[in-house]
This record gives sequence, C-alpha cells and structure tokens, in this order.
Amino acid sequence: MKKITAEYNIKVQFYDLDPMYVVWHGNYIKFLEAARCDLLQKIGYTYDDMKNGGSVYPVAKMDMKFIKSASFDSELKIVSTIESIEPSLNISYEIYDIKTNEKIFKAKTMQIRVDIKTGKTIYEAPERFVKKIEEYKI
Repeated sequence: MKKITAEYNIKVQFYDLDPMYVVWHGNYIKFLEAARCDLLQKIGYTYDDMKNGGSVYPVAKMDMKFIKSASFDSELKIVSTIESIEPSLNISYEIYDIKTNEKIFKAKTMQIRVDIKTGKTIYEAPERFVKKIEEYKI
C-alpha cells in the first residue's frame, strides 16, 4: 500500500488557549481530527462513506508527543500520513509552526474498523477504501 500524505493548515484561535496563553493540550486532538477529516476528504473516502458502507472507525489508540507550545494567532501546518489501512487504519501526524517551520507536535492514531450492526471488529479495509487509496494521485 502506498502512503498518502496531506497538509492541513489551521490558525490558533483565542478559545484554543489555556490559562497560560498556550494551546490547551486537549485541543491538539481536535486539530488532528480536522486534519484526518481533510485527508480522508482528499482521498474521497469520508466518515459518511464509511457509515454508508456499514462500518465506522473509532480511535482505539493515540500516541502524542508535545515538543513545543503553540500560542494565539500561530499558523500551524498539520502533515498527516496514512501509514497502513489493514488490520487497522494507522495515521501519523506532525504539526509545524508555519512561521518558523519548527516541528511542535507529533502523534499517531490507530482506528479499528467496526461493523455498525454487530459491533464486531473487521480486520480488512472496505474494498471501496482500498480502491480510493490505489487511485489517489500523489
């Protein structure tokens, strides 16, 4: 399987900050979700497509490393890469400060495919997802 990478930019808003005036650590998860949705949209296989196909991909594991804090008005670039889609969807992320090009955060998520009706784990990616990955132009 080829790895697919996409970039997504976000500007830190005041409501993203904690009392120390840096991005609250929990908001990085929100940033990753936005980047993941963008990546799947670019591939042409969204969460709605998953649901319509009878399965969902809840996050089962997340590893994060905070390197440097982002602050108000920072412009961030989130680079997300699909590492593998079987037996689970594994995506890696790196967040950079656009102004300095410094890496400030990195993470990995593992999402398990689950049948909506039965709640059982499925270890193969849907055929449509595999096809979208194969067709994607890098």
